Amino acid sequence: MATYELSSTLARFLDKHLCFPLLEFLQDKGVYSEDDIMRAKIALLQNTNMVDFAMDIHKELYQSEDVPAAMMDRRTEVVNRLRSLQKAVDPIIGCLSNSNVIRNFRQDRTFNLQFLKEEFDIGPEQIEALYQFAKFQFDCGNYSMASELLQAYKPLCTISERNMSVQWGKLAADTLTQNYDAATEDLLRLRESLDNQSFATPLMQLQQRTWLMHWSLHVFWNTENGKNALIDLFLQPAYMSAIQINAQHLLRYLAAAVVVNRKR
Repeated sequence: MATYELSSTLARFLDKHLCFPLLEFLQDKGVYSEDDIMRAKIALLQNTNMVDFAMDIHKELYQSEDVPAAMMDRRTEVVNRLRSLQKAVDPIIGCLSNSNVIRNFRQDRTFNLQFLKEEFDIGPEQIEALYQFAKFQFDCGNYSMASELLQAYKPLCTISERNMSVQWGKLAADTLTQNYDAATEDLLRLRESLDNQSFATPLMQLQQRTWLMHWSLHVFWNTENGKNALIDLFLQPAYMSAIQINAQHLLRYLAAAVVVNRKR
């Protein structure tokens, strides 16, 4: 079975957090040895903030309560970073928790920034802290909180490139919490942004479309009309070109969706 599975190929186009469900699936199916899967999990978690989780896996793998000093040092670093970010972000989170504040927001994001500055003395440093805190929480595996924080940050983001990062993060967070309705909306918005972005080179657009199709597999195979949506997306000329150039292995999923989808 391991000869035909594509996890290592798919992983090249996924955020590391989206790779973890693949490892869980392989572990459940017994495709690889238990020890190999646990080592892969530790390697995957090394560059995240999920240090306690990595330590637990290490203890289980080696049947010992001892963990490497590097893990302990990393844990201290993460805790200190959390305290620093929490202090920096508390004022803006308190402000955005007020529904009356949100009701005053407009489509004009520059207006929103000016409104927060004039009414609550919330400036660029606090707004940047909100974004960094959302990223931090995502990297800790707190995906639901990360999604909420990114949603709060979106009306305040005036940089196109940063807005794209927010959309990718929101999609990943909603997917990992299995909030597939929200993830489907995230996909539609992100696809529209990718197709209309003016700052990206053709090569960058090609790469991002390839990523989007890979990330969409988590969503489309877990929603009622997802396979139909997958077919529609993959057969669009720009996305079919991306498959032909970058990811011919996705034809397997397109073919499977066509076969099992009764609407086609």
